[in-house]
Amino acid sequence: MIGPLLAHGFFGLQGALVMAFVVGISFGFILERVGFSSARKLVSVFYLRDMAVLKTIFIAIVTAMLGLIYLHRLGLLQWDQVNIEPTYLWPQIAGGILFGVGFVLGGYCPGTCIVAAVSGKLDALAFIAGALAGIGLFGAGYPVLQRFYLSGSLGVKTLPAVLHIPEGIMALLVVLMALGAFWGSEKVEALFAPKAVKEGAPQ
Repeated sequence: MIGPLLAHGFFGLQGALVMAFVVGISFGFILERVGFSSARKLVSVFYLRDMAVLKTIFIAIVTAMLGLIYLHRLGLLQWDQVNIEPTYLWPQIAGGILFGVGFVLGGYCPGTCIVAAVSGKLDALAFIAGALAGIGLFGAGYPVLQRFYLSGSLGVKTLPAVLHIPEGIMALLVVLMALGAFWGSEKVEALFAPKAVKEGAPQ
């Protein structure tokens, strides 16, 4: 795991591998229990019927963001210990579009397809096969794509640095955005969710 616990020497490499295994298994178990191994559950957000995915993503963002900020303020974490990928504007925009299209068509993201495959869902296995094929094609075509892949380089960027506002204000804005998303999700679900779901009947 890439994290400050290993950097501070709380445990060695073997301990980090054990922690990564435990966290991975726990994460997969939780995804399965909340229904995120179902393609129908996941794509329901695009039909505005079930906004659980959106809510979960915002919960994860806010939890990680506040956790990092508090750890930094307590002196337990330095920002140079956090791995932030550099920004390559155009290929990352293209990658985001491809990811979104793949999510809508396949019904899974890279993490949920693994959980679904372990749960025995054949469509997830097909999704994984497609992902591996895409990785292989990208690797084979990298010499041709390299120029585009490295285009739009902006270095390491964070929202507080780009917007020139303190990290605390940025955190507050993200929390307010999350609360607004939760409120809006409830309104959207009330309009688009099937009647059986609104009444609490099994889907």
